[in-house]
Amino acid sequence: MTARTGGDVVVETLTALGATHVFGIPGQHALGLFDALRRSPLTFVSSRVENNSAFGADGFARVTGQVAVLFLSTGPGALTSLGALQEAYATGVPIVVVASQVPRRGLGGTRNGLLHQLDDQQESARNVTKSTAVVREAAHIPAALADAWALAQTAPAGPTWVEVPEDVLLGAADTPPVVTAPAVASVSRGPRPEAVAEAVALLAAARRPVILAGGGVRRSPGGPEALRRVAEALDAPVVSTVGGKGAIPFGHPLSAASWIEDRHTTDLLEDADVLLAVGTAIGEVTSNYFTFAPRGRLIQVDAEPRVLGSNHPAFGIAADAGLALDALADALAGHDPADVVERPGAQVAAELRARVEARLAAQDRGPERRLLADLREAVPTDAHTFWDMTIAGYWAWSAWDPQTGGFHSAQGSGGLGFAFPAALAAAAGAGRRTLAVSGDGGALYSIAELAAARQHDADVTWLIVDDGGYGILREYMTGAFGEATATELARPDFVALARSFGIPAERVGLDTVGAAVADSFTRSGPVVLVLPAVLRMFDATHL
Repeated sequence: MTARTGGDVVVETLTALGATHVFGIPGQHALGLFDALRRSPLTFVSSRVENNSAFGADGFARVTGQVAVLFLSTGPGALTSLGALQEAYATGVPIVVVASQVPRRGLGGTRNGLLHQLDDQQESARNVTKSTAVVREAAHIPAALADAWALAQTAPAGPTWVEVPEDVLLGAADTPPVVTAPAVASVSRGPRPEAVAEAVALLAAARRPVILAGGGVRRSPGGPEALRRVAEALDAPVVSTVGGKGAIPFGHPLSAASWIEDRHTTDLLEDADVLLAVGTAIGEVTSNYFTFAPRGRLIQVDAEPRVLGSNHPAFGIAADAGLALDALADALAGHDPADVVERPGAQVAAELRARVEARLAAQDRGPERRLLADLREAVPTDAHTFWDMTIAGYWAWSAWDPQTGGFHSAQGSGGLGFAFPAALAAAAGAGRRTLAVSGDGGALYSIAELAAARQHDADVTWLIVDDGGYGILREYMTGAFGEATATELARPDFVALARSFGIPAERVGLDTVGAAVADSFTRSGPVVLVLPAVLRMFDATHL
């Protein structure tokens, strides 16, 4: 029988903490992790590139609500994951990273020629994780992982990083088997009562209240329901950010949808005498590229204190979105907005949506609008969709109604290649078909994961919009300089390439893509659809 090792202690602890899936790629210094993995009940989801493993862990966590686990090898493997971990860190996605390390004698910046040796691997991870730690004894593993597990879930959630040297992973474990989960306590940051009282006084007197709901609301347990309660108590229209899609249903009368890249929406936010912004930094996209300038009082709620007042002076409340909104809703119980607000919130929301629609109707963007409408009709209402940094995805940022499903994109950090590996892992973990939408440029970032999709027989539909290059950069450069440079790309025959992996694939047109996507949701296993089309962005939104 194989003696228990430090690797066994890792997988035992993760299992006891509630992990079900592990993402990653084997590597030389991580062999002890993977050998222990085969003796555990954990399901391993393989990738072909570490960055895609991290995107996969991100997608799994978003869809399942679980903490995702990522196994990494040393040096190049660990460093390759950092771009994707930046997205999880920026967006607040809970991931526990277990990274192997060189043997203990190689730690601390020594130069003894060990394979993959870095001066300080931990330092490389600090910029894209909430915490980092190095474990030097097997007995320390349970506590280190329990701490990382709790912190990953504590709002604002995010990735945590634990390194275990190779000789600890392979060495005999002198600690009892981990059967009971180590004590963990994620911290719930509630609002201070006096801050709630001040905010309620401002909101109750507001004549033109508006709520801006960010991703923090959608991710917070109870956040969407608490948001609805506050909005109805104030009779306030609600604008959703890209990350906040789904915080309030688009079908709710107070929903002003999520056309944040539109001057009419910016005007509504600016005109509010009290704007309640929850779970959002009011960053570059949300502020319509920093053209937003509030004229009224801004109340900003966020679990990350550094967000508060970072772009505009605000009355800040450092608290989890759901807890803060619950406290506000309770304090507003019995408040009658009828005698305060100038116009009914539902009327304000409906008029905004009509103005946005009229603006779009005046533009020559029929193919783009038809594509989004056809995809929305084709995809089941409760399906999760994943969108890369591509023109179709940028349209979806504003136009896509998630209905009862989830909308996911990489707008937190803006890295290419997110959609397919995240959708693949979400499908493998949740057992339900997902949709990924990429451009041809972004698709090449994750093309190797066709092998993983086939290996895991994942129920994922991948729509690749092939316009022959980096379409959005082509638009930006042509608009700014009169011509584009380095945006045109040689690319493969995506259909033939997918079929070479044994994946059903076909070329579709704008008139057939909807039916093809709908059909893919009746199948099992991966499906690739390629849409040759040059899409255009909607007109400038800040004018």
